[in-house]
Amino acid sequence: MPTPRCATRCATCGSIFDPARIRRELSEIETKLADPALWSNPAVSQPLMRDRKRLEALVRDDDELVRRTGDIEAYFELAKEGEDVLADLEQSIKELAAFAEALEARTMLSGEADALNAIVTVHPGAGGTESQDWAEMLLRMYLRWAEQQGFKTEMNDYQDGEEAGIKSATFTITGEYAFGMLAGESGVHRLVRISPFDSAKRRHTSFASVFVSPEIDDSIHVDLKTEDLRIDTYRSGGKGGQHVNTTDSAVRMTHLPTGIVVQCQNERSQHKNRDKAMKMMRSRLYEYELEKKRADAKKLEDSKLDINFGSQIRSYVLQPYRMVKDHRTKIEVGDADKVLDGYLEPFLKGYLLAKRRGTAVATGADDDLEV
Repeated sequence: MPTPRCATRCATCGSIFDPARIRRELSEIETKLADPALWSNPAVSQPLMRDRKRLEALVRDDDELVRRTGDIEAYFELAKEGEDVLADLEQSIKELAAFAEALEARTMLSGEADALNAIVTVHPGAGGTESQDWAEMLLRMYLRWAEQQGFKTEMNDYQDGEEAGIKSATFTITGEYAFGMLAGESGVHRLVRISPFDSAKRRHTSFASVFVSPEIDDSIHVDLKTEDLRIDTYRSGGKGGQHVNTTDSAVRMTHLPTGIVVQCQNERSQHKNRDKAMKMMRSRLYEYELEKKRADAKKLEDSKLDINFGSQIRSYVLQPYRMVKDHRTKIEVGDADKVLDGYLEPFLKGYLLAKRRGTAVATGADDDLEV
């Protein structure tokens, strides 16, 4: 029986997860938070509280790692004594490997905004009903992923397509590291399938764009001047249910210097919609500034590419075969239906690993799937 591949203090884990350092940092933060004068300055106390919460989670992870490896060591001792624990040992090793992989992914999320909630916007590309239907499929995929992670979601804006699908949708995913996990999803997503809207049953290619920004709090400063904003109100509309109300409460907010537009129509109160739109605008501006820095450093792909051929980050092929392929990391998953039902872990983790190693390639169709 092989020994477990991830011992508590092994070199592999130690390179990405340093419990001693984490506990030192947590102790330093606890000392700072013990100062009563600190609480009169939210700009200082809030980031410290957020860091404490993050470090406490890492300490819990370390404790769990110690517990799991201890269990495995105990099984080895029992096996040496002749006890029949092979099945339990194999199961514990599998569970430890899965836990270590999840831990590795979380330790890669160390950016300033990685721990924050995510605001996700989905837009169809050119192509009318085909692309609008594809955009709605992507929307469902991300909502299913969030549900599987135990995250909460809230629809901020939803506009129906003319015949099917959506013209756009913006929603918030609330959960630890939601933004850090989804940041690599920004870009153009391509679908190849037999069109359900084509009576001749021909194969169609559709595009939709996804944009992910962090839901920032007051501890992160964003220079947003009221004179740079144009705020319009309008009557909400939609197909009913949670996506619609019929009062003049919807708010559209435009940032004139950058042209960024956000809108919110989920609440019946215009005041609440305005507050949510302002939060979305601050988040978009924050991500806008980050994108400029990323473009200058050439560390991440430009998420503002045209929604067409040659710019996609991922292809979802449903005909003539079934496969989903990420063009940056070269990761492929053969079960396309499972991916569209929210199974995004291989792509999310693959992108984080590639980014850390500097091996993610630019978007494009130079190695495109043959269809």
